Amino acid sequence: MTEIPRTPLLLALAGLLPFLWSAATVLSPGLADWGQGILGARFVGPYAGLFYSTVILSFMSGVLWGFATKMTGSSASLGYVLSVLPALWVFFTMGGGAYNAGIMLLIGFTGILGLDWYFWRAGAAPGWWMRLRLMITAVVLLCLVIGLTQ
Repeated sequence: MTEIPRTPLLLALAGLLPFLWSAATVLSPGLADWGQGILGARFVGPYAGLFYSTVILSFMSGVLWGFATKMTGSSASLGYVLSVLPALWVFFTMGGGAYNAGIMLLIGFTGILGLDWYFWRAGAAPGWWMRLRLMITAVVLLCLVIGLTQ
């Protein structure tokens, strides 16, 4: 694995802000009350994390699709098929309440690491990809677990 370039690292860390905000408003009722007054109920507590998680898993489908474009033949075909799985996972598993959605998103973010690894091993993802994804996913999973406590 190589060093993560500064721009992707900073953008990935910025992408964690909604997850961290969600967890912080679960852990701090005062912050949640303040946030709800300013932003509305959908943007605090576990709901903020759940909503943003669906956006990010769908976004990751697009990232993986981009990796599939670097492959050829049957590997490319498999890459395209695998790339749509995160978005389909979100579509078919959301519902059944906040707790169930949180569990399904935890499974989705854990599962996407396998897809990340596949594209990385195939040489379609940058050499630093797994280092970034492991770090970011650890924070995401922790924030989602915190959301399950409410």
